[in-house]
Amino acid sequence: MDKLIISGGKPLQGTVAISGMKNAALPILFACALNKEPCILHNVPAVKDIETTVGILSEMGVTIRYLSPTSLEINGKDFKPCTSPNTLVRRIRASSYLMGVELGLSGQTRIAFPGGCDFDGGRPLDLHMKGFEAMGAEMRTYHDGYTGEAPDGLFGAKIYLNKASVGATVNLMLAATLTPGHTVISNAAREPHIVSLARFLNECGANILNAGTSEIQIEGVASLHGCTYRIPPDMIEAGTYMAIAAATGGPITLTGVYPEHLQATIDKLCEMGAHITANNALETVTVSAGDQLTAIELETQPYPGFPTDMQPQFAALMAVAKGTSIIRENIINGRFAYLEQLKRTGVKTIGEAKDTACIEGVERLTAANMTATDLRGGAAMVMVALMAEGISEIRNVHLIDRGYDDIEGKLSALGADIIRRSEDAPSAPAGSSPLMTSSLPTP
Repeated sequence: MDKLIISGGKPLQGTVAISGMKNAALPILFACALNKEPCILHNVPAVKDIETTVGILSEMGVTIRYLSPTSLEINGKDFKPCTSPNTLVRRIRASSYLMGVELGLSGQTRIAFPGGCDFDGGRPLDLHMKGFEAMGAEMRTYHDGYTGEAPDGLFGAKIYLNKASVGATVNLMLAATLTPGHTVISNAAREPHIVSLARFLNECGANILNAGTSEIQIEGVASLHGCTYRIPPDMIEAGTYMAIAAATGGPITLTGVYPEHLQATIDKLCEMGAHITANNALETVTVSAGDQLTAIELETQPYPGFPTDMQPQFAALMAVAKGTSIIRENIINGRFAYLEQLKRTGVKTIGEAKDTACIEGVERLTAANMTATDLRGGAAMVMVALMAEGISEIRNVHLIDRGYDDIEGKLSALGADIIRRSEDAPSAPAGSSPLMTSSLPTP
């Protein structure tokens, strides 16, 4: 495995191109298994979760050909339900989407427990299971995963989600696309990746209405046809680089973004004192730090509220903001595990609860060795390392690679002093720059 070595305290500026949205590409890749004709996807991010998904689908009979590092041709005509490789399924949360695909195609499903970021309390799939049951499936949990069977086939149903779950909304959309009858998903998630999935499926011949609202209508169709589709830009990667700009000076201009997807992040950065210019026509956002970041209160909410996947990055900003900031986490239990690692750099918290953290700003942070606990927590560690004085090392970089394409390359282009090394490589000499340690072995 790899580690990142970062010499912090350097102002960053320049331009960064934002990759395609991981959380949009993943369900669309799985949706291709519903289709017996080839589909071409452009702007697919080159991140580990995509690589894992390609591996899962390939082992299940889907033919996938890379036309470029970010363009894929996918043909699902030979997809074999209930043959998923357990080892790969356990690596990512999105592998749960196999249930909707398999039930929709064959009326049966069997998968291992999905993986992904490991938060205290887990991330149960109860809403997914109840939705499938409303459509006629008999769902069970066994010692190593989930099984389901619809003896008489799935049928359209009215489904109410107790929480606006992105994963459950995706899974039920996938299951309902080829299911006879009319399906209604009430209290559906409204995130841009839900809209993107619906647009892709509709391009393939599905009949899905009102995606992006709290009630999605789906009329089942007999089959799908091929299409060419472009994955939208990643609003979490964009938000992360916006936060980095606010933390390290800027100006940094993000290209290939949809500013309307970033409004909650923009609002909170402005509240903290950052300067932001968004251009919808040019699909750009420019961010620079103000004279002094100030403390804020932050509460995560389903879209269009503030995204839980930006919560750790804002904790890193709050660490150097004047005053005491408060974060209330309403989406994922146990998301504050990363704070123990941030504290190594001098991040100061004042009491922590399961769903609340108070962070008191300090004048400066100091370098430290940290271990990424999850994808977005790892991004927060990169942020504090960029701000801290001295050389920091961040391990478990494979977790960060799950959602960020070439993070060290993009940061280097902005002026960061950052390199990637094998975790077995010797540490950089104290006081030296990572970029001056070229004699270290490469991975």
